[in-house]
Amino acid sequence: MYPDIPVGGTSCYLRNDCLATGMLLAAEEGKDVLVVLAEIDVTLVGASLTQEERGARQGVLNFAGASDEARSPPNAYLYALAIGAAITVLASGLSHFQIAVTNLVMLYLLGVIFAAVRLGRGPGAMLSFLSVAAFDFFFVPPQLSFSGSDTQYLLTSVVMLMTSLTISHLTSNLRRQAHIASLRERRTGAMYAMTRELGAALMTQQIIEIGSRHVGEVFQAKIAILLPDSAEKVRQKVDEPNPQVTLDAASLDLDIAQWVYDQQKPAGRGTDTLAATEALYLPLKAPMRTRGVLAIVAGWPAELAVPEQQRMIDTFAAQIALALERVHYVEIAQDALVSMESERLRNSLLSAISHDLRTPLTSIVGFASVLSERQQPTNDASDSTQELISAIHEEALRMSGLVTNLLDMARLEAGAIRLNRQWSMLEEVVGAALAVCRRTLDGHPVKVRVPPELPLVQLDAVLMERLFANLFENAAKYTPRGTALVIDAVVERDADQKFVRVCVEDNGPGVPSGMEPRLFDKFTRGEKESAKPGIGLGLAICRAIVEAHGGKIGVENRVDGEGHVIGARFCFTLPANQPPPVEALPDEDTETRTIAIPDRT
Repeated sequence: MYPDIPVGGTSCYLRNDCLATGMLLAAEEGKDVLVVLAEIDVTLVGASLTQEERGARQGVLNFAGASDEARSPPNAYLYALAIGAAITVLASGLSHFQIAVTNLVMLYLLGVIFAAVRLGRGPGAMLSFLSVAAFDFFFVPPQLSFSGSDTQYLLTSVVMLMTSLTISHLTSNLRRQAHIASLRERRTGAMYAMTRELGAALMTQQIIEIGSRHVGEVFQAKIAILLPDSAEKVRQKVDEPNPQVTLDAASLDLDIAQWVYDQQKPAGRGTDTLAATEALYLPLKAPMRTRGVLAIVAGWPAELAVPEQQRMIDTFAAQIALALERVHYVEIAQDALVSMESERLRNSLLSAISHDLRTPLTSIVGFASVLSERQQPTNDASDSTQELISAIHEEALRMSGLVTNLLDMARLEAGAIRLNRQWSMLEEVVGAALAVCRRTLDGHPVKVRVPPELPLVQLDAVLMERLFANLFENAAKYTPRGTALVIDAVVERDADQKFVRVCVEDNGPGVPSGMEPRLFDKFTRGEKESAKPGIGLGLAICRAIVEAHGGKIGVENRVDGEGHVIGARFCFTLPANQPPPVEALPDEDTETRTIAIPDRT
């Protein structure tokens, strides 16, 4: 544990490979640094930089807004010394023109200002001391000595020193502020350039290329942008990597990148999480969700700990994330547009084909009916002919039903059907549908349970009859012969809404697990590989009809007490609006009626 140090400040960690560099970076942020070290042995081996490394490091630091006054090059001090010598020579020449000695101070102050502006704070301060010494040595009597006895000149020297140091300090501060303003302007320009290019990007790969190039140039770093796949696992997606700015896969730690993506927190170099890692991993957080991970390995890793650098990297990452999210939704919109256009073309094609098939199918059904009625079975050959005629009739009816479904689906989706809502008794609609499906329900007893207090329902009787017919045909198709169908209708209330709930139950194998949400999609069948006829449009038409009436439809499996599936239950709801006043109807004593469809086998 570190001891408490009552210095009235805050503590921070200097994350840097070099302690001196870390202290320097902290000092450049305007912090007073007090370093507490444990008893450790430090050995520096070959702590030197090449000229290229030094230039790259200085470029990154300068762009981050760090000042270089504290690291003025040695030749700057030589230039300051030369400026002092030149001013002394000039002042010596002017002294022969009877110019007051105190006026020569102005020349030295002018030199200090020039040195502070052009060379930095250190050379300016050095020139301040040299100017006072030169003024006292060369111009204050007795000349060529520092033994001045005149109090007036002593005061002049002190004021000159204080003024020179003050001017040097203020001027260097102005120089630093101007430098920072220039760097911020450059940073804003770089951000604007990247944002402008990202705004014109229409593909994810373009965003990766633009973001990697700009971030790599600004930070003198190598970049990798990792995006999630369908399994939410981040992967590097680069078609043609640029070796100058693209981070190779060997330098990436996908486990850290995955953690950053899942937790939406930065990790790696310059953070509190896995700081020893070579790369810095940042989540690309957009308004809706995290779009990926930005991995960056700077040319001089210590700069990643500079707050100014971190803020700038975060800004670049945010712009890249916004661009990725925009392109994502553009792709979704394009897919939706293509899907809508494909659906429109498919409906047009199905409608055209169905219209062309409907007339010949109707003729085939009529011809088969006439032949069946005229055929008199007298021998075995006639019996075979009768069976063929019946088969033709049955298949033609089935094909006619498929064509009708195709036409109904096309008209419903195109909005060509307008509901003819009438106040109707649900019991009558069910009876009409049972009459239409009498041949289909051959051998399936049907129980209709409609309470006498069930109100009139405002619906399109023709479409609702079609809905029941499709549900009955679906139940008869997938249930064993002899099993019963049950139709229930009850009035329910949800909050302030009142609706009629109708259920059709069967005793078949039920619905395959996981198929419930997709069973009402077009061209979807409960059994993909099945000899049962159908193309998967009946239930899709049911959903379209129910939704057109403002209701909902769903399916669930019926289970017994032991959890075994004993059948399926299709339920839909219809709004139960207040019906108009009618004369009182006679009471009905029976709430449940069973309709037995005779077995014609």
